[in-house]
Amino acid sequence: QVQLVESGGGLVQPGGSLRLSCAASGIIFSAHDMGWYRQGPGKERELVASITSRSSTNYADSVKGRFTISRDNAKNTVYLQMNSLKPEDTAVYYCRGWPRGYVAVGYWGQGTQVTVSS
Repeated sequence: QVQLVESGGGLVQPGGSLRLSCAASGIIFSAHDMGWYRQGPGKERELVASITSRSSTNYADSVKGRFTISRDNAKNTVYLQMNSLKPEDTAVYYCRGWPRGYVAVGYWGQGTQVTVSS
């Protein structure tokens, strides 16, 4: 079975940091592109950052310079390091993976809540 399990969400003050992790099983992880998405209250789900099987990365303009996506193929895990967090970053964050280049098909994690508030 394909399974993506996120961890690391929680409550943090503005300016703080969190690192999200997504552990994958049931797939050939090294042959998959991975992404982090988020959905804030009253908003559509948006792509925050992605990393290809070749480790090429892309970021939404709103998080450039603050967030870093990375992957560890030996651990079948993708990470999202979030620094300088803002209240606008509050959302449910989802991990998603798809076969190399086939973005239209993929697998979703269950989501983890990130709340940025003082």
